Amino acid sequence: MTATAFVVALSLRPALTAVGPVLPRIGLDLHLGEAAQGLLGTLPLLAFAVASPLVHLASRRFGMERAVFVSLLVLAASSALRPYTGQAGLWIGTAVVGAAIAVGNVLVPVIIKRDYAAHVSRATGIYTAFITGGAAIASILAVPIADAVDWRLSLAVWGGLAVLVAVIWLPRTLSPEPMPAATTADGARRVSVWRQPTAWLVTGFMGLQSTSFYLFVNWLPTIEIATGGVSERSTGVHLFIFQVCGLIGGLSIPLLLKHPTNQRAGLMTASLPILLALLGLLVAPHLAIVWAIVGGLGQGAGLVAALSLISLRGRGHHETTQLSGMAQAVGYTLAAAGPVVAGYLTQVTGGWSTTLVVFATLAAVQVTLGFVAGRDTRPV
Repeated sequence: MTATAFVVALSLRPALTAVGPVLPRIGLDLHLGEAAQGLLGTLPLLAFAVASPLVHLASRRFGMERAVFVSLLVLAASSALRPYTGQAGLWIGTAVVGAAIAVGNVLVPVIIKRDYAAHVSRATGIYTAFITGGAAIASILAVPIADAVDWRLSLAVWGGLAVLVAVIWLPRTLSPEPMPAATTADGARRVSVWRQPTAWLVTGFMGLQSTSFYLFVNWLPTIEIATGGVSERSTGVHLFIFQVCGLIGGLSIPLLLKHPTNQRAGLMTASLPILLALLGLLVAPHLAIVWAIVGGLGQGAGLVAALSLISLRGRGHHETTQLSGMAQAVGYTLAAAGPVVAGYLTQVTGGWSTTLVVFATLAAVQVTLGFVAGRDTRPV
């Protein structure tokens, strides 16, 4: 039954990655400028930031399995309704989608740590592979569905996936929740994770990785059209390839995260391709497919590295949940600014060069944080 935790991951990104390929159509239909389109892309991240610190409260009150189940039902309803309830419904529904996904973002990695305690990095890699697989499918199908019907259906259809996953998950809510293995950390008096330097390193790495990921997911198609002359349909394929390469990167990076005392190699290997891809889009935009591949490898590896870091640095079930909530709350607050800032800078400067320079600089900071965070193996 524990393998169903991976299935939940399939539903945690399609409602987000289906937006990027059809964002120009949404903007044209609803009269949204580039800044507003960027805000639409970043709204789920703001919801992540608000909801993530509260998830551990719901987990303690209702149990992790039941909290995940309810979040899947909310995700299904909000995904299906938001395209058909006018502009206000689109904004409200997108925020609700983000809040529902936040529950899975925080709890599923903790469930995986509990169920696969002896193989955390490997299990995290499989989990992110499912996330990436779901995201990739949504990316490549968004434009064909929009062409066949309209952009509204290309967003709403993913509510059906959430319903299917909820049905698969339901048996876990009917059984007593497994108890995590007893540890001294859970019973000992601990300083809040918000006061721990290591927790802030984890949070910074998570935030910068997420910032570049959501830049790619929301704006890569638009960047390719504007700078490389790529067709709309081809950008959807490129975004799919980006996600597939993320799957490959995510499954490969655990090999470099297994060292018992030092994770620098894994964290820096995951970060450098992101920097290279952003610089590549700046200086050689005609090679967009190459940078989609390189960036995808880095993003998939970076997500596994960030989530593994949370598990490796947290001691005990409840503390890991709190660290996950902190890292995702603050990290996604930082990431939320990414699509909006990108849209604003592009609108003001009339091109993508300044935006790519800014985000390449942030990627360089991520490389540095990976070097620093990887040396400290003490739990927070």
